[in-house]
Amino acid sequence: MILLIIIGMSLATMIPRIIPAFIVDKLQFRDWVNRWLNAVPFAALGALIFPGIMAVKPDEPHIGLLGGIVAVGLAYLGLNIILVVIGAIATVFLLST
Repeated sequence: MILLIIIGMSLATMIPRIIPAFIVDKLQFRDWVNRWLNAVPFAALGALIFPGIMAVKPDEPHIGLLGGIVAVGLAYLGLNIILVVIGAIATVFLLST
């Protein structure tokens, strides 16, 4: 009985994940939909990162904002992601001391 429940639950979670993988390749979206879908990962990343930036020092949120601005600037220059992270950490560290 437990085995049937496990199989049923695995199918219930697996089917909604597999079906879009087969359907999306066959669909043709309009250009504006493709542009909107291409922006979703960046919006999600921003939504995940911004609260962390504001919580670096809750009593001094400008320090986290400056670290985030430095990270954006370094990324805009095309630096390696490791250098972007180190630059943001160094900025927050220097402003915190």
